[in-house]
Amino acid sequence: MRELARRVTGTSKKDYGMFAKAAGFSDPARDLIHLELGRPYQTTPGHIVEATVAALRAGEVHYSDLPGLPVFRAAIAQKLNSYNGMNVGPQDVIVTNGLTQASYAAFMALIDEGDEVILLEPFYPQHLGKIEMAGARPVTVKLDASNGYSIDAESIEAKITSRTKAIVIVNPANPTGRVYSREELQALADLAIKHDLFVIADEVYDHIVFDDARHVSIGSLPGMAERTVSMYAFTKAYAMDGWRLGYLTAAPALLAAIAKIVATEVTHVNTFIQHGGTAALQGPGHVLEELVLEDRHKRNLVVERLNQMPGVTCALPQGTIYAFPDISATGLTSQVAAERLLDEADVVVESGAFYGSAGEGRLRVCFGSESNERLTLAMDRMQTFFNSI
Repeated sequence: MRELARRVTGTSKKDYGMFAKAAGFSDPARDLIHLELGRPYQTTPGHIVEATVAALRAGEVHYSDLPGLPVFRAAIAQKLNSYNGMNVGPQDVIVTNGLTQASYAAFMALIDEGDEVILLEPFYPQHLGKIEMAGARPVTVKLDASNGYSIDAESIEAKITSRTKAIVIVNPANPTGRVYSREELQALADLAIKHDLFVIADEVYDHIVFDDARHVSIGSLPGMAERTVSMYAFTKAYAMDGWRLGYLTAAPALLAAIAKIVATEVTHVNTFIQHGGTAALQGPGHVLEELVLEDRHKRNLVVERLNQMPGVTCALPQGTIYAFPDISATGLTSQVAAERLLDEADVVVESGAFYGSAGEGRLRVCFGSESNERLTLAMDRMQTFFNSI
């Protein structure tokens, strides 16, 4: 048999971490509480479902425009301008099968074999895999937990070489929950302009910010529109993870290159669900606000309980649906702690080391994936576990 392609044999193993390990438990009597996966607990708001069903019944079942339905792209452009501070039109948008496909198309269009791509660590593992699949070398820059995982422009610049092609940023950040300030993003933008780099911006959590935090899109900063691919999805904020609906925006030259990948890969996104996406963007604003307020309440519940556990400390995340507690004082590694919580407490959380070595000594706990009652039960179980070690 001939050899398989190097893009799959020569890259990191695709790993689902503790989710895969928990899936191997076949005992139906075990009541596992899943806090490892970024899956919203809420159901998709009714007006979005109704618009989708209406489109299906109206016969919206045929091919769409490759970049997406014009009405949907117009609604996306309006959101990008009003919320993200951009200056784009419908022609500047491509609809994708979630942010996962958006990022894959961006990496494939912009990154060549032999390039280097900078990742801020702790990083989202999917981006690491796509960099490798493009034949490039991921270069990680560790963010300092003691400084709140803030962006350190000097550390990033120290890693830039003649082969550096792009910087990847997730804002708000998964897994740390950090929402980067305008000043931090401007420093990163200055580096990108100075060294002529692309920026690939994963902003899937742009609506999920809490308290005084404000989301700023790096693509909206001066000089960045021409070099930034900004990517979004309906997955988290609208509880539409199973819909696989996202979009990206970029300058015309970048968008044309990305469109080649999208057209080759999937042609276009399912037609009738785009009407659901339109309804999401044009629907009553209080629906989104209520979903985020629910996440904020759950964040407060989980962080308060985590800080009561011996050897555990946890800062309030500024955004996302994740807490990232420090368990280093317990003496357990991240992976050992995660595995023991699964084995002994029936609670599934993700090891911080899953997100790179900068995540060692931490766990990622998804407070957005369960009801208040189940979160309370999970915290009770974790309290008992940490009390016992």
